[in-house]
Amino acid sequence: MKLLTRRAWALTAAGLSATLVLTACGNDAEGAGGEGGDGDVTITMLPKNLGNPYFDTSTAGAEEAAEEVGASLQEVGPQEASPDAQVQYINTAAQQGASALVVSANDPTAICDALNEARDAGTQVVTFDSDTEADCRDLFVNQATAEGIAKVQIDLIADQIGDAGEIAILSASANATNQNAWIEMMEAELEANHPDIELVDVVYGDDDDQTSFDKTAALLQSHPDLKGIISPTTVGIAAAARYLSESDKKGKVALTGLGTPNQMREYVENGTVEAFALWNPEDLGYLAAMAANALAAGEIEGEPGDTFEAGRLGEYTVEDDGSVLLGDPFVFNADNIADFDF
Repeated sequence: MKLLTRRAWALTAAGLSATLVLTACGNDAEGAGGEGGDGDVTITMLPKNLGNPYFDTSTAGAEEAAEEVGASLQEVGPQEASPDAQVQYINTAAQQGASALVVSANDPTAICDALNEARDAGTQVVTFDSDTEADCRDLFVNQATAEGIAKVQIDLIADQIGDAGEIAILSASANATNQNAWIEMMEAELEANHPDIELVDVVYGDDDDQTSFDKTAALLQSHPDLKGIISPTTVGIAAAARYLSESDKKGKVALTGLGTPNQMREYVENGTVEAFALWNPEDLGYLAAMAANALAAGEIEGEPGDTFEAGRLGEYTVEDDGSVLLGDPFVFNADNIADFDF
């Protein structure tokens, strides 16, 4: 996989605002988003929750892909990010005979029974962003390797705090597979290469803005010597940045993690956040929909070595673990954040 250049990112981002407007107009309180295409392949997009800017962006990319290949795509999902809330949408997609289901799992095992029932009914299952157990899906579209995501966040916080001091992690839900994999890798990276940085706490904001805001406040009260916070979740990092920007800790406690440019722009510009990282969620949704279409159309079976064309992203190969890798994270800072709009 080749990395996106800055120019390529800018070109991708330039047209995204209009797409997001269309996506937002297609969503209602509990679910059905816009549909694209009129072909035989029908794709149901099930993010962790609706109303999340990150998943709004990934769905916009999926809609772009569906339109290109002539598939129909519908977004559904709960308001709160919980596995139980996702099960009903999985069941409905199977009952409606969806060709493929693209899902970001709120738990690695809790939705497996529902997913396997859907597969037994003939629905191809593609996970993206947050995976399930491998035997619960046909393919996982991975935004980046856990090692790569962990390393970029540790590198950023280490640079910002002089490679020494206490740090904490503000994660999403305690059962989120992607978050937990990244945290495990971050702990290993700290132990191997940053002996003077101490991870003193890991807390969970449940991908809820107010909960994440409150957890940030509690972290700073519990750990008065805290030098930095890593929040590997778009909701969490924005909430933590808001708290820091309004407190006397602004400029004293470093914050990094995974966020979107539109969420984080004001905090980069006002000096609360120096730099943060993310992959392009539009491209992630685009690739997931392309993979789902390839499975549903019989172009691939999800077996290691299978290859398929993913439109403007080029050719991809299924890895040995049944995954497809989008690429490496991208670092946003004051020098480049104005180039992006998502």
